[in-house]
Amino acid sequence: MKAWLRLRLRLLAAIAALVVLFVAYVSIHPRGASTYVLTIWANQGTLLGFAAIAQFFAVLVRGVDLSVGSMIALTNVAASFLLVGAPVAIAAGVVAVLLLGLCCGLINGLFIVYGRIQPIIVTLATGSVYAGLALLLRPTPGGAINESLSDALTYDISGTPTSILLLAGALLLVAIPLRRTPLGLGMYAIGSAEASAYMTGVRVNAIKLTAYATGGVFAALAGLYVSMVTLTGDAGVGPAYTLNSIAAVVLGGVSLNGGVGSPLGAAVGALILKTISSLMFFSGAPPLAQPFFEGLILAIAIGLGSLGVFRVRNKLDLFNR
Repeated sequence: MKAWLRLRLRLLAAIAALVVLFVAYVSIHPRGASTYVLTIWANQGTLLGFAAIAQFFAVLVRGVDLSVGSMIALTNVAASFLLVGAPVAIAAGVVAVLLLGLCCGLINGLFIVYGRIQPIIVTLATGSVYAGLALLLRPTPGGAINESLSDALTYDISGTPTSILLLAGALLLVAIPLRRTPLGLGMYAIGSAEASAYMTGVRVNAIKLTAYATGGVFAALAGLYVSMVTLTGDAGVGPAYTLNSIAAVVLGGVSLNGGVGSPLGAAVGALILKTISSLMFFSGAPPLAQPFFEGLILAIAIGLGSLGVFRVRNKLDLFNR
């Protein structure tokens, strides 16, 4: 029980912080806790939530993905070409965008695993390539997205924001495999102690590839949802998501040392960041000062995570004590 609590202390603290911040946000919002306010908040949080989950898979295996924002931009641009026409064509377009994200993540993993290059270097380079491709395809914002699909995914169902249901569904989809399958447990083992995992028979290379490929799929989900919210393709949407996704995983209790954390924590961290941003907007802070304070919060979160202040002992450390 003690080990269970220690492993989840950061997540529980993050959830508590989110609740406090959210209550403060709806209390100062002119429209209170209305469906409209909840939907806007949930849409913004879901965008970053998908990006944070994409980053989570890289961090879990003791890596980092600086191409998350660029993959979001590229898949957003691709969606602006593909999500039009008949329902069958739109469904095929969604699959194509997800496959594009999968391929981008897989390329990252191949260079990292078989090229034996540091993840930060690989993803910095591939991120530039993905961003360049997005800019070539869509030099200026444009394109079109099916409005009926957008309405269905960005409004609410009986007062519950659809975006929160989508995020919850995505979390459920990965939660059980991460905790109950050799693949998921292998990711935690690699992040905790890669050499030990290899010696016990864990297929390190295959699992790392899967982690980065899965991250690419979630980046594509973020790109798709950007398309749903904005109804357009924009090659310039990516940069903010990379830094924010790293800060979100740290705030959600995911260790930058690998092997600790959950996609739920990453999503909670994303919602915390978006709630702080909304609080600042409605608190009357000078508009020109808001980017400074938001950047300061992000820098502090990432800096403290790098210094180990947010470090949580991995499972091997706890159960070997």
